[in-house]
Amino acid sequence: MAAAALTLASPLRRLLRAPGVISDPYYFITRGRCSTAISVAAAAARDSAVKGSVDRNAAEEVRNILDMAERASKRRDVLHTNFLTPPIIQEAMLAIEKLADIKAVAQGGYPQAERCRISVGHPDSMTSNPDVVAALSISGNFRLEPCSHGDFLGAILGTGITREKVGDILLQGERGAQVLVDPELVDYLISTLEKVGKVGVSCTQIPLLALEYEPPRTKSFKTVESSLRVDALASAGFKISRTKLASLISAGDVRVNWAPILKNGVTLKSGDVVSVSGMGRLKIGEIVTTRKGKYAVELIQYL
Repeated sequence: MAAAALTLASPLRRLLRAPGVISDPYYFITRGRCSTAISVAAAAARDSAVKGSVDRNAAEEVRNILDMAERASKRRDVLHTNFLTPPIIQEAMLAIEKLADIKAVAQGGYPQAERCRISVGHPDSMTSNPDVVAALSISGNFRLEPCSHGDFLGAILGTGITREKVGDILLQGERGAQVLVDPELVDYLISTLEKVGKVGVSCTQIPLLALEYEPPRTKSFKTVESSLRVDALASAGFKISRTKLASLISAGDVRVNWAPILKNGVTLKSGDVVSVSGMGRLKIGEIVTTRKGKYAVELIQYL
């Protein structure tokens, strides 16, 4: 079985990583229109990065999505992105909202999905939501060998699949996990994925309606700081020293809105999400300036 899977995996790894094949960010299906407005919006995305309102990498991704919409407009096609992070989805949907004769739908497989794919096309061509997300159940005996989100993701990526082909991973404790993926990779994962950590697993496709999810558990608390810098708020939120946080930032282990940061002085605002490798995530809630000019900040920690 293992030998057969390896035989299958080798050519597929080359295919999955080959430029312009499965790893290409977008692919075509049916129709769309409105290129002048899209070109203006793409230029606005580039300008926003220069002005610092969005991350440069995020602005580049948004520009690519708007370029995709322009291709859909010219060819009257419907196009789909890979799975995107929440800030990219938000920026792209806001930009596309301003365009005429273009419909955009973001889908991640269930209502609270963080990672989604965006489908873009002419409203007449998108009378129903495209089928662009599939669900897999990865099951095994995890009672004695519990596995984390990172363990499941690492096992999937170890088959040669790139991160942008994988959506959310819903942990199910000792039963395993449910994973959202590109439908084109369902058969490949079913035949290739045999282990997560040290646990042997079986992988089967399930309907999206069979997904088991619930709102993320959080706890909120407040801190008063003299600055809104990431080192001040994150060190308070994760209860570690600023020195420790600074070393984590230098190592690339700290992200703000899913983008890595390399400087301690990044200023945060309400709605920003800070994640630290191995420690989890927290969201910046309400910020109130005190009489003494400090900041009372609500921190929402994901459990």
